This record gives sequence, structure tokens and C-alpha cells, in this order.
Amino acid sequence: MIAEFITKSDLTEFKKELLSEIKAFISPTDQPRKSWLKSNEVRQILGCSHGTLQNLRINGKLLPTKVLGTYYYESEQVMSLLKSTI
Repeated sequence: MIAEFITKSDLTEFKKELLSEIKAFISPTDQPRKSWLKSNEVRQILGCSHGTLQNLRINGKLLPTKVLGTYYYESEQVMSLLKSTI
């Protein structure tokens, strides 16, 4: 069995690549971004479950607007939360 070692420089390079991919995902694109998102869209962006999204509402981390039983979230607030967790 051949052992492969990971050096500190390997980890630093991986970190740089990962951060650049995350920034590219978060940064504004040429396409106009929706200003209001439904719960399922927010869960997809944040990669979280229904319960986690509910906890974010309860704890005041996300402040939705409820219209006819459907929660809507401001996209800027969702992106801000996503940036703060990185």
C-alpha cells in the first residue's frame, strides 16, 4: 500500500480553490436575481432542511414575509446570511 501525504501547501491551495468557487457561486451574475424567494428556493440555496429554515425564522436570522400561508424571503437577506456563514 502506497501512502500519500498531504502537505500544508496542498491544503492552502485547496482552500484557495474552494473559496474562489464559493465566491463565484455567491457573486452577482449577468442574470437578474429574483428579489423574493420561496422557502423551497431558500432551502436549496442554503442547503438546509425545512426544520433548519424554521429555526432560522424563529431565531430571527431570516425575516420572511408571509402571504396567504407562503413564506417569502428577500434574496439579499438570504445571500447575506450565506456570506456570513462562510
